[in-house]
Amino acid sequence: MTKISAVLISLNEEAKIGRALESLRDVADEIVVVDSGSDDRTEEICRRFTDRFLQRTWPGYRLQKQFATDQAKHDWVLSLDCDEELSDDLRRELLEWKAAPRSSDVGYRLPRMTRFMGRWLRHAWHPDRQLRLYRRDSGSWQGGNVHESFRIEASPVGEFEHPILHYTYSDFSEYLQQLDRFSTLSAADYLDRGKSAGPWSIALGPPAAFIKSYLLKRGFLDGLAGFVACAFTATSTLFKLLKLWELERRQAADSGESHREGLSR
Repeated sequence: MTKISAVLISLNEEAKIGRALESLRDVADEIVVVDSGSDDRTEEICRRFTDRFLQRTWPGYRLQKQFATDQAKHDWVLSLDCDEELSDDLRRELLEWKAAPRSSDVGYRLPRMTRFMGRWLRHAWHPDRQLRLYRRDSGSWQGGNVHESFRIEASPVGEFEHPILHYTYSDFSEYLQQLDRFSTLSAADYLDRGKSAGPWSIALGPPAAFIKSYLLKRGFLDGLAGFVACAFTATSTLFKLLKLWELERRQAADSGESHREGLSR
């Protein structure tokens, strides 16, 4: 039977991580948690499920997830976030796969379904497929400050049918805090990649994001929660572009200042 190492990264996740770890019972042959300095009950909860609780200073999402993957003992790695859990159907699907894996695939994309405003979003933010089960030697974690993902080059990648369950923001205040933090990181990533935020992209990007998730992905079928989720998608797009615009102006101002200083010498 194929063995799986489950890997998670954590920081002060006492309210969520127990559910994630519980869902890995009977599926994961090993659980590795890489923590970046929790001062709540995260470690105590994790040690009920695993003795592989490692402490490491936070270097960023991509590098921390790569480090966690590198600590896995088994060839196959299942990456799970602390605010997620395996659905019962996915657990059964994984156990069936472990008993009879598909020999040609080196990774699998798993759908993710999000709980938001008291209901599961089956359209607006779904299926949100992510490569979460992979051979550790088949690729690496790539990306910038946010939106990191495991990348496999030129190899067969399969798909699982049943979802990871994602328990998102506990309230709107938490969402606003994350929106501010992630939009700042995303804007820095955009700047590093040479992306620009002009008047047209700022004006058209947010409504385009709303239309895509609300109409094209049929987010309207998710009711009020779907409308709010799609509005959040548009708001996130607006914040990222505005912060990118701000960074570009600041960079241009700093460059101009440096040029003037050089001329005055």
